[in-house]
Amino acid sequence: MSQQRGIDGQSGIDDPSGIDDHWLSSARRVVSPNANDRPAGEVSAVVLHGISLPPGKFGGDAIERLFTNTLDPAGHPAFATIASLRVSAHLLIRRDGECVQFVAFDRRAWHAGKSRWRDVDRAGKARWRQGLNDFTIGIELEGADETPYREAQYRVLADVLRALIQHYPAITTSRLTGHAHIAPLRKTDPGPAFDWAYLRRCLTESV
Repeated sequence: MSQQRGIDGQSGIDDPSGIDDHWLSSARRVVSPNANDRPAGEVSAVVLHGISLPPGKFGGDAIERLFTNTLDPAGHPAFATIASLRVSAHLLIRRDGECVQFVAFDRRAWHAGKSRWRDVDRAGKARWRQGLNDFTIGIELEGADETPYREAQYRVLADVLRALIQHYPAITTSRLTGHAHIAPLRKTDPGPAFDWAYLRRCLTESV
């Protein structure tokens, strides 16, 4: 799959405001049926995930097929137990930096599952919240817990996050978390190979 490129020939998003009707203009669109309305219309945080199908293998269309309910359970032994799942994410960032969007950002994608997060608002008031699908954007990075993510993924992810922060004022860099942080007894992704410090450096660089 080819990498998305901007008008200057560089990978990533042409402009931080490149979101039109809750769709990222630089992303390839593959609509998932696994989505519904957000109960309060809130879009205020981002959850990062890691995914590879088959596990530890990169490339191919299995992730897209999983999110569109077309994964063949006989295609690989690992698919038999997950093909019937009804899951999705808003975005997938592939190893080469290509973005694929499955669900509009104002809709609820089914990515977090049973989850819990200590939410601190701008006034410093903290509360525990459950059901993070209600108010978060889910971004899947093609990868595995112990495999380093690629430079292209960090750069494109930083571009995406800047676009989201500009378009949805409730999202800030402090409202960015990982699947392992909100479901620690169930999930480990994006895993120890994900470099949070490097992502934050990418976010602070001028564009």
